[in-house]
Amino acid sequence: MSIPFELPTEDRAPSPYTGYTRAHWEAVADGLLWAAWRWSSPGRALLDLPGRPSRSGVRSDGLEGFARTFLAAAFRVAGADGDDPHGWLDRYARGLDSGTRTPGREDTESWPLILDHDVQGQPMVESASVALGLRLTAPWLWKNLDAGVQDRVEEWLRGALRHVPAPNNWYLFPYTVAGFLESVGRGDAETAAARERALELMEGWYRGGGWYADGDGRAFDHYNGWALHLYPVLDAHLAGDTGEDAARFGERLRAHLEGFALMFGADGAPLHYGRSLSYRFAASAAVGLGAVTGHTPLSPGVSRRLVSGSLRYFLEHGALTDDGLLSLGWHGAHEATLQPYSGPASPYWASKAFVSLLAPAGHPLWTATEEAAPVEEADRVLALPAPGLLLQATRADGIVRLHNHGSDHVRPHEGEVAAEDDPHYGRQAYSTRTGPTAVTNVADNHLSVRVNGRGSVRRRVHPLGAGQGDGWGWAASWHRPVFAGGPPMVPGLRVESVTVARGPYELRVHRVVGAPPGARLTHTGWATGPEEPLVSALHGLHGWDGEPETVRAPQGTAYTAWAELPRLSGAAGGTSLHVCLAALSGEPGPGPLAEAVTEVVPGEEGVEVVWADGGGRTRVSFDPVGVTHTAE
Repeated sequence: MSIPFELPTEDRAPSPYTGYTRAHWEAVADGLLWAAWRWSSPGRALLDLPGRPSRSGVRSDGLEGFARTFLAAAFRVAGADGDDPHGWLDRYARGLDSGTRTPGREDTESWPLILDHDVQGQPMVESASVALGLRLTAPWLWKNLDAGVQDRVEEWLRGALRHVPAPNNWYLFPYTVAGFLESVGRGDAETAAARERALELMEGWYRGGGWYADGDGRAFDHYNGWALHLYPVLDAHLAGDTGEDAARFGERLRAHLEGFALMFGADGAPLHYGRSLSYRFAASAAVGLGAVTGHTPLSPGVSRRLVSGSLRYFLEHGALTDDGLLSLGWHGAHEATLQPYSGPASPYWASKAFVSLLAPAGHPLWTATEEAAPVEEADRVLALPAPGLLLQATRADGIVRLHNHGSDHVRPHEGEVAAEDDPHYGRQAYSTRTGPTAVTNVADNHLSVRVNGRGSVRRRVHPLGAGQGDGWGWAASWHRPVFAGGPPMVPGLRVESVTVARGPYELRVHRVVGAPPGARLTHTGWATGPEEPLVSALHGLHGWDGEPETVRAPQGTAYTAWAELPRLSGAAGGTSLHVCLAALSGEPGPGPLAEAVTEVVPGEEGVEVVWADGGGRTRVSFDPVGVTHTAE
């Protein structure tokens, strides 16, 4: 698709994979800003972008437009050491003045007040972008504001310190506000308390291996990179802090990038998984931040391959409207991808990717020759035990798959309600080439227990372990099936699931315990479109009735207007074992799945599978759950 603003000529000498250079990043930042600023209020305090309003209302949405584009402008100008050829900072200076004169008033320019997250919380989110933008540009913007404007901006920002954030990454918003205020000599006990509280919570949310839960519970997704690592590591970098806290956060980012680097496909796409996916190329922010700060295991050439590949992917797959605005969606607009808190300017959290511009023109991030992304080097399987995830990448088609056995979006105090089924967490697998089907369609990559004609969903995920060997890996979990209508759960019913990844194959093993007489199971594979160059295959090995049927998902996915997917069916009752083989691949695919396995030996404790062509034996056991693989 055409990009509605001009980009520099590709340069394949330093960038053989993407053709993008630092000049492309600056041009994209400028192009996005020009398009967004056409929708500013007269006093430039609000950017009222067109589109579906969020649940927070149009005034909050207008502030969001100001704050999130300010972040892009700030990275752009700070990375150029204050050079601002388009005068972006003058616009934001005027908006800061207009928006803070009478905050809370219903007029043309006034910003909404920052209140508790459950009252009027969205402005707290935007306060972090305003504060970070001011911190990045302090030598050229903040220091030139009138003292009265500075005082008003400070008073508005302090609303974030005096009100209650949502119980997750939101605590980093007052942390960021406090960091800015302290950086300009306006710190006090209030700012210190906000920072101390955030750091205290972060320690409780850290689960190891570079992964934070997004609040209490087990929500692991892209917020790790674009929030939970970004704010503390960037704060320390801007402060020149090399103390114990800064070193700890830097090492955690380094550990995170060890696995996260494998979460981008060869086409540049990040995994379509978790919430807030309309932020798109913000997924590369952690990679750029690692390169800027030095807290990365990746070479500069690999880092640029990933960040530029992601940026280019979305620009070339319809992320921009004809007017140059980022749409609410993934490629183009896509309603099923969105959360109710998303408004017209929400996609501009993509601005976080421009943290890469803090690396100056002579930095190795821009001067080193691009190198292959991890998915382009070899087939890889990587177990991430802390979040309970399993990554599976195949070099031939450049696809990365994530098998989810540890992440959900259910807080510890919440009940498991089928009506709150979230396709972006509840499915057992996600990829860089497919999206989940809509909640009202047949669910992809899902085991459903059917009791009295009602199908179940998976809500809270309980990890049972993850591990890997040479060329293979596994992850396991259990869940209580939750039903819509009638009793939400069946007493004693649980499902234990194990995924073993090897090459392009996914061995999926489920043990259903406590199923009532007459219960049935369905199990689905990957959802693909009829015109996509992809193969989605599913083959039953044990516990299923015959071959899979093909079912339709008329609402499609973020990748295709409508989709189809394979589905197996089988009987359950008491304790039963169900084994199948799945695959998602680029055409022509790995060959018939029925020929990939030569023998299946089920038993009371699990199952043993013998792979064709000397591929060895895989043993999946329960009580306790474990997986072994031996070569022939």
